[in-house]
Amino acid sequence: MSLAQPSTDLAQYLDAAAAPEPWLGSAVMSRLIHLNGPPGIGKSTLARRYVDAHPGVLNCDVDVLRALIGGWQTDFSRAGALIRPAALAMIEAYLHSGNDVVLPQMLMNPVELARFERAATNAGAQFIERMLMDTPSASVARFHRRGRSEPADPWHDQVRTIVAEEGGDAMLAATHAALERLLAERPAALVVTSIEGEIEKTYRALIETLS
Repeated sequence: MSLAQPSTDLAQYLDAAAAPEPWLGSAVMSRLIHLNGPPGIGKSTLARRYVDAHPGVLNCDVDVLRALIGGWQTDFSRAGALIRPAALAMIEAYLHSGNDVVLPQMLMNPVELARFERAATNAGAQFIERMLMDTPSASVARFHRRGRSEPADPWHDQVRTIVAEEGGDAMLAATHAALERLLAERPAALVVTSIEGEIEKTYRALIETLS
């Protein structure tokens, strides 16, 4: 086989990779499932659980992508600003292929929220909002316990440092209140009660809202 002229089999493979078919069993209309909620409420855990049970669904965890940018620990905000357009483009392209995306990301700013909704609309997909919530005091306590029983994670350490610098518990309480206000502006967003230590029960409650 000449390197300059790929074989027929290879050419067909490359063509298929460039224009993938929807995953077996995917919906007619793809969905962007946004899991919103305060930090430490279980968004990323539930997103991983969801994709484990739904082959072909992309878990677009923007915070994981942020940590792939060099220097993210020293300039957290800039890394987020750099990765957000790339995440939006990836989401839109994946939805356009006919497959679903789950987005575990706290979004309080309606303008930022609208950017992700527009990515779904541009791809002809549904935008589905689910808000994972607990009581304000429980949410604060859960943030402080997040990752304590797991191996050291520089991501968690960095977020704890940022929260402490921006007001600690008062900042977390204000974030919870802001998300509650956002709910009043987003009538299509449904609340899913996140039960600490009950991943499967919370997951089932989420699935019931999506069926």
